[in-house]
Amino acid sequence: MVAAPNLFTGADVAEMLRERGWLAAEVFSPEVLAWCERAAGLLGSHVADRAGLSELLGLVFQYDAQRALERVENHAVLARYGAREVVRRLALLLLDDGPLDSERFKEIITTMKEGSDLRSRDLFHPIRLALAGKAGEGELDRVILLIDEAAALPFAVAVKPARARILEFCSALD
Repeated sequence: MVAAPNLFTGADVAEMLRERGWLAAEVFSPEVLAWCERAAGLLGSHVADRAGLSELLGLVFQYDAQRALERVENHAVLARYGAREVVRRLALLLLDDGPLDSERFKEIITTMKEGSDLRSRDLFHPIRLALAGKAGEGELDRVILLIDEAAALPFAVAVKPARARILEFCSALD
């Protein structure tokens, strides 16, 4: 399977962030620019157009567990065998250590696979729902990888890090 081309750059991401009020400055730090480039690289090939990229970026900057749990399609995810246990185990692993980056995400997934008979959709959809606020496919894993890095940067809105998201999700779940 051939990967789709990436039509977006960090400048495109920065422009979208400005349009949505998430990036206030006209001139921003090298760290913010690097994050925008990384976001374009991770997400750009997973969307067909600007609206799709903007939607994925929105998952980084806007998170409301209560609203996510109000959607019927998300109830279907949580009703699957083992879904709530996946969320509980994810919470314990996220609260155990530092920021969530690519390496740590891989470790968490490996740990969760080792102690479970769940695979694929039954494992990943609850994780994506808890951290991105939406169940779906692999592009959401890339959203998740951008969250903690964005939370550490001076954006116009505060980005909730993965630890805060899982706590909010678990609180809203019960």
